[in-house]
Amino acid sequence: VWLLETEKIPVMRGQWFIDGTWQPLEEEESNLIEQEHLNRFKGQQLQESFDMEVSKPVDGKEAIHSLKLSRNHVDWHSVDEVYLYSDATTSKIARTVTQKLGFSKASSSGTRLHRGYVEEATLEDKPPQTSHIVFVVHGIGQKMDQGRIIKNTAMMRDTARKIEEKYFSNLATHVEFLPVEWRSKLTLDGDTVDSITPDKVRGLRDMLNSSAMDIMYYTSPLYRDELVKGLQQELNRLYTLFCSRNPEFEEKGGKVSIVSHSLGCVITYDIMTGWNPVRLYEQLLQKEEEELEDRWISYEEQHLLEELYVTRQRLREIEERLYGLKASTISKPPVLKFKVENFFCMGSPLAVFLALRGIRPGHSGSQDHILPRTICNRLLNIFHPTDPVAYRLEPLILKHYSNISPVQIHWYNTANPLPYEHMKPSFLNPTKEPTSVTESESVSAVPSPTTSPVMVRRHYGESITNIGKASILGAASIGKGLGGMLFSRFGRSSTSTPQTLETGKDGAEGDDKKATSAGSPPLPHSSSGFLEPTVELEHRIDFELREGLVESRYWSAVTSHTAYWSSLDIALFLLTFMYKQDQEDPDKSNLDSI
Repeated sequence: VWLLETEKIPVMRGQWFIDGTWQPLEEEESNLIEQEHLNRFKGQQLQESFDMEVSKPVDGKEAIHSLKLSRNHVDWHSVDEVYLYSDATTSKIARTVTQKLGFSKASSSGTRLHRGYVEEATLEDKPPQTSHIVFVVHGIGQKMDQGRIIKNTAMMRDTARKIEEKYFSNLATHVEFLPVEWRSKLTLDGDTVDSITPDKVRGLRDMLNSSAMDIMYYTSPLYRDELVKGLQQELNRLYTLFCSRNPEFEEKGGKVSIVSHSLGCVITYDIMTGWNPVRLYEQLLQKEEEELEDRWISYEEQHLLEELYVTRQRLREIEERLYGLKASTISKPPVLKFKVENFFCMGSPLAVFLALRGIRPGHSGSQDHILPRTICNRLLNIFHPTDPVAYRLEPLILKHYSNISPVQIHWYNTANPLPYEHMKPSFLNPTKEPTSVTESESVSAVPSPTTSPVMVRRHYGESITNIGKASILGAASIGKGLGGMLFSRFGRSSTSTPQTLETGKDGAEGDDKKATSAGSPPLPHSSSGFLEPTVELEHRIDFELREGLVESRYWSAVTSHTAYWSSLDIALFLLTFMYKQDQEDPDKSNLDSI
């Protein structure tokens, strides 16, 4: 049980359970019934067959023993036929009427009780071996609702259990989801922000201070390191604690994945890659040196630059010698105590942070362009199409993927879905965005993400996602730290004009090529709408939940960012990738449809 340190929840052993629901009785009543049962029937044998018809009423049998409780009474018809009756006036009247009509007391108003749970325990009963642990990292707003990540992780765990029972029941191992609560232990500015907050609309201001303020803290040079260290230390603490309680996990090659939400994706990424603003400053200095080499400068300026260059070289040599001395005496521990197998981002603004740091599309389809596979084997970006905080990562690797649809996540109940690695890239289908709710939005709304029939694809470049884009860009710009010079300099960095690709068989080559703008080269495609072989990603990264037919986009923009936790579609998606090695085993026929 993973709880906050301040919470204490008693764990009790159930003795008497209600037939049908198998819910335990209250502890006080259960203890009284247990004591009476042992005094009266100790030593008598139960029926040999445990799989008896437990719901069959005892018509015509007289009670051989009774016990009066405060609001109820219990009748024993035999050692294993026990009924609970309410002594409320309405229950007594109903019992009298039904008995006069010929029904027995037990069948008319009694609730059958069972001693012990529905299944007998055996020596072999034990939790399945955990082969994969998933750390679930929260984003903003945890200060506003402490413990929310524990509840969200519990929802994700319960949903994953249902999927495991349906598709992965033949496996002897399972995936365990563990919440990572890193925000509540941080002090940051103390109560300084609260003290400068005006009193008018205080509730709204407090909500913003407890949620959106986390973005400002992270973009602040003063508090960024505290947030990074808070999450890093909590991840390592939980991993160490888990391994101490499961010593065979590392010995048998247990794997670790991370599921991060919202701002948690950015912090987790920076921990894994070791990124910090100083690196951006060093890149700026290097860029300035390159620009100076390309322009004419005076003799005096050149002489000063040479002295500056020599001084910097000397400074770097001294720093390297100093670090070498420290490394020889103190071995620096790794940032994380484990290798990350899969990094799942949900509702993530990571792409816009990387863009503001100067990441631009390259010419290779490798994930290494933004996250080296030596650090993390697989990066997967999950989002709902109307989530205003979510951004795509693929166009940061290959620019033309901005015109290619994200991979559609399968509904959990889809029969024989096509494996994700076999799904071909397809073009987006831009259509005019409706200008008002009444044009195409239904009044009824379904919580998102949903598993309703999919809508016709729309281009989301002009959708309500722009609202989120403006808010995230605005918040991220608050803590530029080194001034607007850094980001604006990289923002103006020139990009090479992409080469014009060959058109398809049906496309004209002459005037059409001239009419094509440099920023949007024509992409080769077939009449089916799928891409012909060209520069492609080694693995797809962007995965999109399906919109529902009756789903209001404007309502989804409000709810979609926090609606990932209980989605069966996402649960199946996560487990599909984490159980991938087992799925490739030909003996696992149960998984052929995933």
